[in-house]
Amino acid sequence: MDVPLAHLDRPFDYLVPAELAETAQPGTRVRVRFAGQLVDGWLLERAESSAHDGRLMFLERLVSPEPVLTPEVARLARAVADRYAGHLADVLRLAVPPRHARVEREPAPDATDDPASAGSTDTDAGSAGTTSAAGPVSAGTSSADAGSAGTSSADADLGGWRDYPAGPGFLRALANGRTPRAVWSALAGEDWAARIAEAVAATVHGGRGALVVVADARDLDRLDTAVTSTLGAGRHVALSAALGPAKRYRAFLAARRGTVPVVIGTRAAMFAPVHQLGLVAIWDDGDDLHAEPRAPYPHAREVLLTRAQLGATAVLVAGHTRTAEAQLLVETGWAKEVVADRATVRRRTPLVTPTGDDPQLARDPAAATARLPSLAWEAARGALRADTPVLVQVPRRGYLPSVACADCRAPARCPHCAGPLALRSAGAAPACRWCGRVAAAYACPHCAGRRLRAAVVGARRTAEELGRAFPDIPVRTSGRDEVLHRVPGGAGLVISTPGAEPVAEGGFGAVLLLDSWALLTRADLRAGEEALRRWLTAAALARPASAGGRVVVVADGGLVPVQALLRWDPAWFAARELAERRELGFPPAVRMASLTGVPEAVADLLAAARLPAEAEVLGPVPAEAEQERMLVRVPRSRAALLAEALHAAAGVRTARRASQPVRVQVDPLSLF
Repeated sequence: MDVPLAHLDRPFDYLVPAELAETAQPGTRVRVRFAGQLVDGWLLERAESSAHDGRLMFLERLVSPEPVLTPEVARLARAVADRYAGHLADVLRLAVPPRHARVEREPAPDATDDPASAGSTDTDAGSAGTTSAAGPVSAGTSSADAGSAGTSSADADLGGWRDYPAGPGFLRALANGRTPRAVWSALAGEDWAARIAEAVAATVHGGRGALVVVADARDLDRLDTAVTSTLGAGRHVALSAALGPAKRYRAFLAARRGTVPVVIGTRAAMFAPVHQLGLVAIWDDGDDLHAEPRAPYPHAREVLLTRAQLGATAVLVAGHTRTAEAQLLVETGWAKEVVADRATVRRRTPLVTPTGDDPQLARDPAAATARLPSLAWEAARGALRADTPVLVQVPRRGYLPSVACADCRAPARCPHCAGPLALRSAGAAPACRWCGRVAAAYACPHCAGRRLRAAVVGARRTAEELGRAFPDIPVRTSGRDEVLHRVPGGAGLVISTPGAEPVAEGGFGAVLLLDSWALLTRADLRAGEEALRRWLTAAALARPASAGGRVVVVADGGLVPVQALLRWDPAWFAARELAERRELGFPPAVRMASLTGVPEAVADLLAAARLPAEAEVLGPVPAEAEQERMLVRVPRSRAALLAEALHAAAGVRTARRASQPVRVQVDPLSLF
């Protein structure tokens, strides 16, 4: 039942009225009477009898005869709820979009319909439901073993996978119905969407379906174009929460009814019902957009890995970088890495140079403190002279998102709410980023100074400064409010925030990575990993060094993330990061749960929880408002017991009608 109470997180038996005997099938939405109220529910199973000794009530009505919840997705939702100490009802809300009655009544789509809007396919799409001649093999088959799978129709479609020694074998295994599991580190300049589309095509040619999850709409558009080019129109649907209720439900029904063999989408697609699912793939699994912000807070990568484990499905975890979680898959042998040899890596990568090493300091003493040292200026000028575009990555958006007193350097805070003051333009008065109040008459409470200086420079101010420095060069910005997708050839400056970098025709001549301190000094367990992810994503858009491509990172070359960028070796950094987390006892080396709430509520939940004997309770640490956070750490082998104990304790509290909630998050992205 769709009731958000932990102690009611179990199936209930109801009688099916005779008039609903044919239509009330497993997977349909129903309405039932519970505790005197009508509530929504899911029909999970039909049985001849019930083990319940008491009197059973009848289903009140059938909401829709459409069986939108498949048995495979129902099992997955239960497994995800158990892993994250959550409720099945919460997971089902994420798995199945809200019903749209008009869309359900629409006739079956024709091959002439627009697949992007109608979720339709051509009449050959049903071929994805055929059985592969090779037949399934065990889930332990690796990409290294895949090369022995023999030849197939996919041999002619290896594309860019030839640049990776294990790539052709991975595609052959997919085409022959095997279940390889791979962690792929994409090369610089790689058309990652085309490579994933080729893996999807190999899976479809083998008679199975595929599911691919990306982080945002920009990546989804790029993948949509690649899959359409590879498979043809009408063979897939794009599923995203941004589509709107009707389009999203139409695409969902196309997948559920088996009209299309392939689903691509953002994290909203991680539960998509794909017939005979043969491949699950995720691009850039380190992006925090893959983490669901609603209970029970599942991560798309973990959902797809759970799905592969339950269904003996092939896996592709891909990105320019590699997370500690992906490295754990490789080191435990659960997956095999698909990487290029070092000669190919060197041939494809741009020349990467830091600004804080000794030779640069000798030439430019201000290189350690300047926001844009001479080396970065020279790289930009050289690229512009060669009539190639320049990408400048700035971690912060806006104009001056943070200002300080020009006299005593104290951060400027709002006199009403103590929020940070910011400038939205050169002539604007300072305004609070929290409450929005304008502080036109601001005076520093420490020294009474009235002059302000920049503490943090945003993308728009950077664009303004570079526009003055290069007056004859067009300057474009790409960020949350306006995202560029492609940059035409020729000289030009693009100022971008992380994640909004456009693709340039032929690649960027130079990529400048500014304000590295803003990424590296974050109070976050994943600060180094996230910095490297953002740098590699931008640097991968540069031309190879042989074509004049340069990357300048304004940081000390001795820092570990900078060293990984210089070597272009994300696997080395991931292995080092995982080793350090093992030593310190942090995820993913261990399983950790975060409990956030008012102190009394958190203490009440911990008192009710029967934690495993190996559990360590850490904290408290301050959280937002008047709340605190406690951390519970256990070995990975005891993860299921921890989740079960926390779920049971939450059930005790809801049964007692505890007034103060506690947010339970298992393996949250942010611990502090």
